[in-house]
Amino acid sequence: DVSQNIDALLRPLAGLQAPLDILDVCSASGRDLVAFTQLGHRAVGLDGVPAFCRMSREASGCEVWEQDLCALDLPAERFDGIFCNACLFHLPRAALPGALASLRHALRPHGVLFVSNAHGFGQDKEGWTDGRTATTRSYVCWLSEETWLATCEAA
Repeated sequence: DVSQNIDALLRPLAGLQAPLDILDVCSASGRDLVAFTQLGHRAVGLDGVPAFCRMSREASGCEVWEQDLCALDLPAERFDGIFCNACLFHLPRAALPGALASLRHALRPHGVLFVSNAHGFGQDKEGWTDGRTATTRSYVCWLSEETWLATCEAA
């Protein structure tokens, strides 16, 4: 349940009339697309994995774009809110500024970018780590709060 994160995205947009245009980055199963739609918003998903794109479309009925986070091609000022829940820390650190700039480009002037990240507990760590199962591995870029804020501000 990530309802507290959905609330954190929508709270600053409360003065705008629904439906809002929301981009769910790394939409995977479509869970959050369903939540945004049930709240009365127009949600669009984005994922780099074709199987996840299909899964998101089937679960939500929403439009889902297949794009690589390291090479985003997003329309200018298209979204009121962009929801990046537990996904950007899988990008290499060198790719973060470009991805953040692309996301900012896709926000309307009043728009909100929500990002939840695992963090480096005061340290910057990047590389491969064990995944959620015994046979998987994940690439992670855990940044300290200081480094993350500086990266966002620079983008």
